[in-house]
Amino acid sequence: MLLAGVWTLVSLVVLEPRRRFLLPPPWEVVAALGDPAIMETMWAALGRTATVAIAGLAIAFAVGVAWAIAMSQSRWVERIIYPYAVILQTIPILALTPLIGIWFGYGIPARIVVAVIIAVFPVISMTFFGLTSGPSRAAHDLFTLARATRWQRLTQLELPAAVPSIFTGLRSAAGLSVIGAIVGDFFFQQGAAGIGGLLRVYTLRLDMAALLAAVGLTALFGVVVFTVFGVVDRLVVGHFYGAPGGGRR
Repeated sequence: MLLAGVWTLVSLVVLEPRRRFLLPPPWEVVAALGDPAIMETMWAALGRTATVAIAGLAIAFAVGVAWAIAMSQSRWVERIIYPYAVILQTIPILALTPLIGIWFGYGIPARIVVAVIIAVFPVISMTFFGLTSGPSRAAHDLFTLARATRWQRLTQLELPAAVPSIFTGLRSAAGLSVIGAIVGDFFFQQGAAGIGGLLRVYTLRLDMAALLAAVGLTALFGVVVFTVFGVVDRLVVGHFYGAPGGGRR
């Protein structure tokens, strides 16, 4: 209520009538949300963005876990490939968009690549942390006495101990994959538009009511994704450790 009141005050009192289009009052945004034509377009675009985000998250998860496992198994492999993970995290995605467009086209594949690049680092870092710091020295000594192979040590000791860290990274990556999908939608315009493409269209048209409605829908989608993966985190980790609601909470 406070936000709606401040919003209305700024729109009707602070802004001059000729500039009121910059921040339309709340009821105009609600009217946009109630327009069947606008909402049909937004839901279709949001569905495409969700598809890109899920695909990007799945690829980022597979690549990130494999990357972390490779680093955990060999010190020299870690020294060789870990800097590339850091580069992916630190390089501005805007600097890569021209290359991504040239290499992957300007449609859905390029959007998925952006989502993967943005989402993969938390999976790598948290999985690697779990693999290297989760098992105790005593547990490793026990596996050594049992003459366990490297594969047995990985699958029966290190990966189970890393499960909480893996799901923490997955939860962070889920939110980042949504951001990556929206960024990809915004910059790669070939094919059907995602929600990021709609944000660009509404911005160019200065259709602020529809733009704010799309922003609100996008924020709601992000909250839903983060909440869903938070619940999955608690359920899976809690089940794995035999404690309802998450044994590490």
